[in-house]
Amino acid sequence: MTSPRTVVFDLDGTLVDTAPDLIGALNVVLAAEGLPPVPLHEARNMIGGGVRKLLERGLEAEGREVSLAELTRMTDDFIGYYAEHIADDSRPFDGLEAALDELAASGHRLAVCTNKLEWLSRRLLERLNLSPRFAAICGADTFGVSKPDPAILRQTVERAGGELSATIMVGDAGPDVGVARRAGVPVIGVSFGYTEVPIADLKPDRLIHHYSELRAAIAEFSQEARIAT
Repeated sequence: MTSPRTVVFDLDGTLVDTAPDLIGALNVVLAAEGLPPVPLHEARNMIGGGVRKLLERGLEAEGREVSLAELTRMTDDFIGYYAEHIADDSRPFDGLEAALDELAASGHRLAVCTNKLEWLSRRLLERLNLSPRFAAICGADTFGVSKPDPAILRQTVERAGGELSATIMVGDAGPDVGVARRAGVPVIGVSFGYTEVPIADLKPDRLIHHYSELRAAIAEFSQEARIAT
């Protein structure tokens, strides 16, 4: 048997393939600035640091510099458009819902810890009928800190009613590995997300390539804990 744990998931590139709608919103904002669109396949790995960082990366790709005031205006424009198109083409990664069902049936507590704004995260998960599965959904604005600051993970686990000592992080990029390391919890990397540095190079404790592998990866941590004791 696998001892029940709190399993905390990143959102973009981990739970949901959100790139089509995020890059769609980016390109709407760029077009309004008279700039050409960024191809989806090139822009996927720009995702992961929040809206402002995505815009900064998109502008950098086009060789455009803007003032802080302009960036703030563009961020507001992005959020306004994206909120209305948040689930046009975004979909859960293959096998996710079955994996969440398995974990819930085994008594695991599930939560989301993302650098996306909380209200946008909730809207997306509600549109995809996923939000009831999670005991907590926390974003960059929930506690005023972002990954890899360990405070966001600690407080997400607390809000979910879990214990940090019995927590596993699941993510696709550097901020997820970083927050787990700083909080002292194990981390499972997914190979199908968005990251400038290949997730394998970030050396997560486990690496999975499909959600059908998640439950076994979590069980290995419990087995190791029993051996250690």
